Amino acid sequence: MRYILALDQGTTSSRAIVFDHAAEIRSMATKELRQIYPRPGWVEQDGLEIWSSQLDVAIAAISQAGLTASDIAAIGVTNQRETTLVWDRQSGRPVHNAIVWQDRRTADVCERLKSEGLEELFREKTGLVIDPYFSGTKLAWLLDNVPDARRRAEKGELLFGTVDSWLLWNLTGGRCHLSDVSNASRTLMFNIHNSTWDAELLEILGIPAAMLPGISASSARYGETAPALFSRPIPVAGMAGDQQSALFGQGCTSPGMVKNTYGTGCFMLMHTGETPVVSRNRLLTTVACQIGDRLEYALEGSVFAAGAAIQWLRDGLGIIGSSADVEPLAASVPDNGGICLVPAFAGLGAPHWDPYARGTITGISRGTTAAHIARATLESIALQTVDLVRAMENDSGITLPELRVDGGASVNNLLMQIQADLLGVPVIRSSISETTALGAAFLAGLAVGYWGKGDEIPTTRQQNRMFVPIMERGHAEALQREWEKALQRAKGWVEPT
Repeated sequence: MRYILALDQGTTSSRAIVFDHAAEIRSMATKELRQIYPRPGWVEQDGLEIWSSQLDVAIAAISQAGLTASDIAAIGVTNQRETTLVWDRQSGRPVHNAIVWQDRRTADVCERLKSEGLEELFREKTGLVIDPYFSGTKLAWLLDNVPDARRRAEKGELLFGTVDSWLLWNLTGGRCHLSDVSNASRTLMFNIHNSTWDAELLEILGIPAAMLPGISASSARYGETAPALFSRPIPVAGMAGDQQSALFGQGCTSPGMVKNTYGTGCFMLMHTGETPVVSRNRLLTTVACQIGDRLEYALEGSVFAAGAAIQWLRDGLGIIGSSADVEPLAASVPDNGGICLVPAFAGLGAPHWDPYARGTITGISRGTTAAHIARATLESIALQTVDLVRAMENDSGITLPELRVDGGASVNNLLMQIQADLLGVPVIRSSISETTALGAAFLAGLAVGYWGKGDEIPTTRQQNRMFVPIMERGHAEALQREWEKALQRAKGWVEPT
């Protein structure tokens, strides 16, 4: 029997999972990734650490399964999206730390572009709003602030990539500089209608086309791993941004199907088929994936701080020892004690899109405890998701009968119950929590014939648990009103520079 190796390079960790033909996990290895915060609102990572940690866990996962490279039919890659790297074409070394998707340093550039009346042009071509979240303004910042970077980029000495491109470049020993359509669609530079880098947008942003990767389908043979990495070359055959990969891994391949992933951020996607749907509620129109010549689209809502809020309780406040501790702490009180927490540590994502918002706790009294803060943190994740659902329902005209969920934070039973209570619909947790990695495995397996056509892929939407609403609607609506009041206090907190 042969296997598929999925590389899941996330914001806080690099993970590698070996899947068998029945889509069962045979082994998994994980390594945490260091976060760098040079200034408030700035978030960076070491590009070399991203690569070395991902290689380490890949080797470890193969070894833990008792396998060798000869047993691996293909590698699939899924990754944190929008995170931006620039590296030297010859040495392969980054010229600066990676600028992470959460980073807000280009908020002033985005405001200038919007003041010039360019937002509709970018939305029409890319399906995105102008926001620091996306890679285009991050790349422009690097070219303008790293000494000599612009001149070298124009000469073709520097390369740009999101994390998929960076991993593929290193996996293939510098032979492949490619990005798949799903990652390219998150850059503010990619035209989602004709699947090309858009010359007009590149000129506006000041980006030399010579540094951009080629564009590929999400399921394709990109190249083979460099001989020195494993005992033999392995085909790299699948790439997709983490949320599109989770959509595919959840089996949401037909129009109207929706998934929500609870990771560092929180991301909801609705499959819309082969036609891009324009949002009227500030959601994003994005590429879902491309297999062969079939290009499919999705509507997306993005929350910047979900699991990141729980990490803040652990690393920032020190009120929990591990992320798993938040559930019993929050469950030790019957309610939030009157407080509301808005985790706008790096601004607010959809549908608010406010890079100047900052984290806020309202309603603190002398009786407020760590347990109340923990419970309010879980509620904040669920309330942000409610905002996305309502916007998506308005755009699609479909009232969601249920919400399918996955991701690391979805294992928190209290959070899932709060989510069902606030939405007023059942929340169904997937039997496989690693659907992001599984989607990448499916894409790679299809490209090399490990699985046949899509209908031969094992079903992955088995239910682990269903959470049904038990909260009185009046109470849920009161929490929603308090949330909206707290949001108004968090918005526009930082003055534009």
